[in-house]
Amino acid sequence: MAPMTRIRLLARRSWPWLRIPFWIAAGLLVGFVLPYTLVLNKRVQERFNDLVFAVPTRVYARPLPLAVGLPMKPAALELELTFAGYSNDGRGQVAGSWAKEGARFTVSSRGYAGPDGGELPKRIRVTLGNGVVQSVQDVASGKKIELAHLDPARIATLYGATQEERRFVHLADVPPLLVSGLQAVEDRDFKHHIGIDIGAIVRAAFANLRAGHTVQGGSTLTQQLVRNLFLNRDQNFTRKINEALMSLLLEAHYSKGRILEAYVNDVFLGQQGGQAVHGFAAAAEFYFGRRLEDLRPQEVALLVGMVKGPSYYDPRRAPERALARRNLVLQEFFDTHLINAAQLNAAQAAPLDIVQNGQLPHNRFPAFMDLVRTQITADFDEQALRDGNLSIFTTLDPAAQLYAEQAVTSALKGLGKRGDGVQAAGVVTDAHSGSVLAMIGSKIPGDPGFNRAMDARRPIGSTVKPFVYLVALTQPERWNLASMMDDSPVSLRQPDGSYWTPQNDDHRSHDPLIMVDALAHSWNLATIHLGMQVGLPRIQAFLKSFGIGDINPSPSLLIGALDLSPLQLAQLYQYLAADGHALPLVAVRGVLDGSGRTIKRYQVQGGRGEYQEAVRLTTWAMQQVAEYGTASALGNSALASLHAAGKTGTSNDMRDSWFAGFTDDHLAVFWMGRDDNKPTTLFGATGGLRAWRDLFAKLPTTPLSVAPGEGLEMAWINPSSGKRTESQCAGAQQVPVIQGTLSGDTEGCFWQGIQSLFGGSDHPTATGAASPAPSTPNGN
Repeated sequence: MAPMTRIRLLARRSWPWLRIPFWIAAGLLVGFVLPYTLVLNKRVQERFNDLVFAVPTRVYARPLPLAVGLPMKPAALELELTFAGYSNDGRGQVAGSWAKEGARFTVSSRGYAGPDGGELPKRIRVTLGNGVVQSVQDVASGKKIELAHLDPARIATLYGATQEERRFVHLADVPPLLVSGLQAVEDRDFKHHIGIDIGAIVRAAFANLRAGHTVQGGSTLTQQLVRNLFLNRDQNFTRKINEALMSLLLEAHYSKGRILEAYVNDVFLGQQGGQAVHGFAAAAEFYFGRRLEDLRPQEVALLVGMVKGPSYYDPRRAPERALARRNLVLQEFFDTHLINAAQLNAAQAAPLDIVQNGQLPHNRFPAFMDLVRTQITADFDEQALRDGNLSIFTTLDPAAQLYAEQAVTSALKGLGKRGDGVQAAGVVTDAHSGSVLAMIGSKIPGDPGFNRAMDARRPIGSTVKPFVYLVALTQPERWNLASMMDDSPVSLRQPDGSYWTPQNDDHRSHDPLIMVDALAHSWNLATIHLGMQVGLPRIQAFLKSFGIGDINPSPSLLIGALDLSPLQLAQLYQYLAADGHALPLVAVRGVLDGSGRTIKRYQVQGGRGEYQEAVRLTTWAMQQVAEYGTASALGNSALASLHAAGKTGTSNDMRDSWFAGFTDDHLAVFWMGRDDNKPTTLFGATGGLRAWRDLFAKLPTTPLSVAPGEGLEMAWINPSSGKRTESQCAGAQQVPVIQGTLSGDTEGCFWQGIQSLFGGSDHPTATGAASPAPSTPNGN
C-alpha cells in the first residue's frame, strides 16, 4: 500500500477521536485567540506609533570660557573639569578627558550646543600662571586660540511623574560597534528571526539544564523591548505567551532598525537613588561622563555587558565583576570579528575609568534653582519644565558655587561656639553683567529648605551707607570725598515723646572728619547728618528705583533700618560693581528645545551708566573700608592685592552680620544670623566678612583698579579742613575728586600747622525736620 494511502486511511480512522479536540481548538482560535491577538496588535501599534520617550528637562551651568588673561587657578580648573564629568586619564586624548603637567592642562572638550551657538569638540592645551590663563592652543595645529569654551556641567534635572534619565539618539548616531556588539552578545540572529528565536530558546534550555541553574537566556532583543515597554516582570505562563505574541506582532509591523533604535533608547542600565538610567546615551554620561559617540571599545563593551544585569555588574559597586564581564564581552567582540587582536589586548588591559560622580544631578543647588524657576516661570510653567525635553542654560559658575559653599562652612566652623545656631546665605554675581554665579540659601550645602538668600529679609545695617554717600556725591557742587562732616551727637524726638539718640560704635564723636573717613570707619552720626542734609526723600527715591518697597521713612534708614534679602542687597551693590549700570540680576541665559533650537534667550541690554563719577568716588571710598576701615582685615591679609571695595554691616543688637564687596570681576554678598532673630555676637567684620574672605582666597578673580577713573583726578587734601594741600605736609591725604570741582587754592604746610593750633575748622550742622525713628542699627 502506498504511503499516501496509508496516511489517508489513518486519518479517517482517527478523525472520530480528533474531531472534538479539533473543533474546540478551532473555536478557541476564532473565539478567543484571534480577538485577543487583535487586541494585543492594537495595543502594540498604538503604543509604538506614539512612542515618545520621556526625556527630562536638563539644567546646565555656564560654559567655562578660556582665553589669555582671564583669571584662573589650577585648583579651580580641576574643580570645573571634575564637576563637568571630565576624567583625568593622564592623556587627555579622548573627548571628556584631561591630563595635567605642572600648570599645563591638555583637555579634550566634548563640544556643546547652547543659546549662543555652542562649540565643536577640540583638543586644547591650556597654560596657567600668576592666577590667569597664559595661553590656549589647539593641540592638533599648534595654533593659538582666542577663546575656547568647555561644555557646561549639568547641575539639575527636572523630572515628570517618574525619574527616568534618558537622552534620545537616532540609530544612525549610535557607534557601529555598539549596534553590532549588542547583537553579537544579546541576539546574534536578530536580523533573521521573526521576534522569537526557537533555536536560541532550545540552546538556552539545554545549557541551563546542564548547569543546574540559569546561565543563558533565550530572549531576543525584540522580546526584551516588549518586556520593557508593555509587560511587568512576573514570571508566569500568561506573561510569556503575551511576550511571544507581542514580539511577533512588533516584528510584523516595524523594521528591524526601528525596533533596535527603540531598544537602544529604552534599555535599563542603572539606578541612582530614585533615578533610573534608560538607554545607552544616558548610561554613557552616567558612567563615563562622555557622549555615546565618544566611547572607546572597552566602554562600549561594559555597557553591552551590563544589559544582562545592571545592578549585578554595576561598575561602582562591583568593579571586579564588571571588569570580568566587560572583558568577556570584548572577547565576544573579537570572536565575531568586530575588533582585532590589538584592540582586544588594549581594551582588556584598560581600567574601567568610571567617573566618580554619576552625571544625574537631580537638584544639586536648590537655592540657585529657586532663582532659575522664578525667572523663567513667565515663559514656562512647572509642567512644561518637567515634561518639555528642554535644555536650560544658566549663569551658574560651578567653581564659584562650590567655593562659596566651602567658604560658609569654613567661616562658621572658625567661629567655634559662637557659630552655634547661626545660619548663613550668600550671592555671588558677575560684576560686569549681573549674572548670578552662585547662591547659598543655607549653611548646609544642598539644603532644599528655606532659601534665605531670596526669602529672608533682615536689617542690612551699615551696608546701606554707601548709597547715602553716593546720593550726596551726585551733587559735586556741594559734596566730595574731602567734604567736612558733622559727627556731633544726634537726638530726635519720637511720637511717644522719647528721644532717638543713636551713637557711633565707639560711643564717641570724631572731629575733624572728612567724608571718605566717615564711610571707611562707618560712623553713624556723620552719616545721619549727611543724609538729613541730602534729604531723606532723595535717598528713598534712589532705593525705590531698584524695586525696593516698604522703605523706612525715618532717619534710622540712613544707618540700616531697612529689611532686605541677600539677593536684594546684591542687586543694590551690582549698581556699584557695574560702574553705575543698573543691571538686573539674571540666572538664565537661554532655553533650547529637544532638537537643539533656541526657543528663548535672556539678554540684558547694556546702556550708559548713571552718575558714573559719583559711583567711582563711592567705590574708591569703599576700597578704603577694606584698606583701613571696618574691613581692614582684608587690607591686612593676602587679599590686599585685590583692592576690593566693600562694606560691613551689623544690625541692631548684633542680630545680623553682613558683608558686601566686589573685585573687578566678582561681587559677593554674605549674611549670617539666626532664624530665631536672637543676637549672634557677630559684627559684619567677624561674620559675613569671614565668608567673603574665604571665598576670594580660592576664587580666580581680577583685582579692582585703584586708579581714579575717567573724569576724576587725585588731589592731596588736609583732612582737618578738606582743602588742597601739599603732599609733603604732615597728615596730607590723597583722595579722588571730580575734575574741576575742588578749589585750586592750596594750603601750605605752614598755614596747615597754624590752623591745627586753633582747633581745626568749622563743621556744617544738620538741617531739616526729623522724622520718627523706631530703632538704631549698630555702626559697622
